[in-house]
Amino acid sequence: MTQLQDRPGAAESVTRSRGGLRRFWRTLVDGPLVHSYYALAGSVLLLTGIGIMMVLSASAVESISAQESAYSYFMKQATYAGLGVVLMFGLSFVPTSWYRRGATGLLVLAVLLLLLVFTPLGQEINGNRNWIVVGGQSFQPSEAAKLAVSVWLAMVLARQGDAVRDWRQALWPSALGIGVPALMVVLGDDVGTALVFALIYAAALFFAGAPLRLFAVAAAGAVTLGAVAIAAAPHRVDRITGWLFGECGATDACYQADQGLNALASGGWWGVGLGQSRLKYNYVPEAHNDYIFSIIGEELGLLGTVLILALFAVMTLAMARIILRARSRFVRIATACVVTWLVGQAFINIGMVTGVLPVIGVPLPFISYGGSSLLMSLAAVGVVMSFTRLPRRIPVPSRTPRPRTPNEDRA
Repeated sequence: MTQLQDRPGAAESVTRSRGGLRRFWRTLVDGPLVHSYYALAGSVLLLTGIGIMMVLSASAVESISAQESAYSYFMKQATYAGLGVVLMFGLSFVPTSWYRRGATGLLVLAVLLLLLVFTPLGQEINGNRNWIVVGGQSFQPSEAAKLAVSVWLAMVLARQGDAVRDWRQALWPSALGIGVPALMVVLGDDVGTALVFALIYAAALFFAGAPLRLFAVAAAGAVTLGAVAIAAAPHRVDRITGWLFGECGATDACYQADQGLNALASGGWWGVGLGQSRLKYNYVPEAHNDYIFSIIGEELGLLGTVLILALFAVMTLAMARIILRARSRFVRIATACVVTWLVGQAFINIGMVTGVLPVIGVPLPFISYGGSSLLMSLAAVGVVMSFTRLPRRIPVPSRTPRPRTPNEDRA
């Protein structure tokens, strides 16, 4: 207090800052919900547009070296983006009650698609058997399973209501619904997607009101299972040791991470220019896919990477407003699952590229090349956009029991 009194205007400055934070919070919580609709649509469309542009830049060299058109990957990604945008806006008009009623059917369909991975239709790509190929077209069922699991968990946990405060009720039957697709993904050697499933489940339990002690036990179990999964596969051990220790050669497991960091560092503040990347010339593996963020950093510089982070932040705030304002427990949980999936996956991908995390093969949502990921990510946003047609906000529920109104979970 003495320092504030000695500096004229300091107290007033602090007061104005606090007032600004209060106004921001009121705007976030009480502003028209339609703002979330436009913020979601705008941020996601910009991310998708940047992704198409960067796929063209990052993939042209690889396409030409494979004796294909330089626009090969670009045209495919643009096609999937167009379909995904139509799907996103179409799903935004679907009544929320339809998602609740169709949740179990969606999960069953997703599990059946995952089973096809282990039939002759399944195909192994980059060491992961998580693709099915029909009529020359490939599809990744695990991407559809993320959306199906998010909606199904929201339906089950919302129906259980305050009973989820008992850990046994919280885990049954939700653990079975998430465990089956997660196990099938792990059997396909896709640990990165299994990690995303774990994040989705944690978000669902937290926003449903499960006891916090359950998360401590679950975290210990997840660490144990993760250690076993890493130890069981030599290539995963190599990735962890390469992440923890020193320099890498061209044949080492950490070569990808080193080249990705080199690309980011060479971009500087403003980048070398769109299309001018040098490290995409077969120096950065998967430049158009898992490591596309490094090409963004090289070509567009720090400014480009900050723009990507800012757009993800806008998307996150828009979904946070929906969670804060929704009167339906189903809507709160479903939105939390989707935002955790997309933002968590982005964090894993960017953490991998920047060396904060070991190499984990997950794409950057809306930006990395891949039709399955792009379609399902846009579809998930469309589902959340449909929730903006909700009634006015009610107070955010506390983690203490409270009386429930008969129509609270109806949408």
